[in-house]
Amino acid sequence: MVECVKKLLLGQFEAALAMFNDCVRKCPADHWDGNIAKYPFWQVAYHTLCFVDLYLSPDEKTHQLRTDLHPKGWSELDDEYPSRRFEQREITQYIGICLQKARDILAAETRESLEGASGHARRTFSRAELHVYNIRHIMHHTGQLSAYLRRVGVDADWVSSGWR
Repeated sequence: MVECVKKLLLGQFEAALAMFNDCVRKCPADHWDGNIAKYPFWQVAYHTLCFVDLYLSPDEKTHQLRTDLHPKGWSELDDEYPSRRFEQREITQYIGICLQKARDILAAETRESLEGASGHARRTFSRAELHVYNIRHIMHHTGQLSAYLRRVGVDADWVSSGWR
């Protein structure tokens, strides 16, 4: 059963990240700074990936902050605004990093690890539920990005399962 759950989670992570990637790739350069509520498109994308990356890690202590993406360390995640603007190329590269991390992490999960604590103090549920929470977070922001793109005349794609 654990292999079935891992396959299901990976398929949905891959699909969520593929849809997210589609939105990021299709965002016209002149809309990269367009606001989604009070944050620019690029910042919503950056925020989403920061937490995908964090919640895929076993816990906050072992999470490896990338100095190229998080030059000011944890404050990049804790502060309302990052220390710099991120380019489309950087965000698409970060998507690839998160996709590979999801594949590696899910392959290593066991029944015990999935049933165990999430490893993150702010998320007091199981590791398995943390993965579902992480996917929901990706899709929440994908919905925002997709709605924004539709308003400016760009269609985003639906992906039912797996990375394409």
